[in-house]
Amino acid sequence: MNILPAPPVRTFPSGILPLENGDRLSRDEFERRYYTMPHVKKAELIEGVVYVASPLRFEPHAEPHGNLIVWLGNYKVVTPDVRLGDNPTVRLDMDNELQPDTVLLIDATAGGQSQIDEDGYIEGAPELVAEVAASSASIDMHDKKRVYRRNGVQEYIVWRVLENRLDWFSLEGGEYVSLEADEAGVIKSRQFPGLWLAVAALLSGDMVQVLATLQEGLNSPEHREFVQQLAEKRSL
Repeated sequence: MNILPAPPVRTFPSGILPLENGDRLSRDEFERRYYTMPHVKKAELIEGVVYVASPLRFEPHAEPHGNLIVWLGNYKVVTPDVRLGDNPTVRLDMDNELQPDTVLLIDATAGGQSQIDEDGYIEGAPELVAEVAASSASIDMHDKKRVYRRNGVQEYIVWRVLENRLDWFSLEGGEYVSLEADEAGVIKSRQFPGLWLAVAALLSGDMVQVLATLQEGLNSPEHREFVQQLAEKRSL
């Protein structure tokens, strides 16, 4: 009979409790506990409630996430002063510290609305946030959406993988409105000129077409003007 060794017991600094799903904490206490749990890779504070992420599967999350990064990364490469982040900590307000799947933001030196604080975290709302969700029942379509809207995230993308649907919201007059695809099936960002998405191609995994459509956007006069505008703001 083989006796397996007992799993290691995790210990925590005296007086500091571990993060648990459903805990109601201040942002300071959330961070204090999170820092003592390096084995936890993703935890978020949403409206004062703690959510600790489960391990992520490849096809329903990791692969779609990767395809979003490829698309947004190609835009970032040729758009100076635009920065791309994968799972960054974002401090939005005193009750909300999120870790979005992907963010696209304008550098503060070029007029962006967020900044990197002294701890290395994003302070304030990135211009664009993208999340990969299971379905419309996900927190991404409800509590997170409200938090992003209230804090001024200008565009919010939710890819509902199990429903094979992508929603792209734009902040208009304090409310999110859906951006609709044109007759060619392409959604065009209002915040990032030239950021074009062939929606059906992304949903089907046709990244060649996704990048071809993006290239059309990058070749557009709107993108060239946007790059020039950012350069002018940076030089002020």
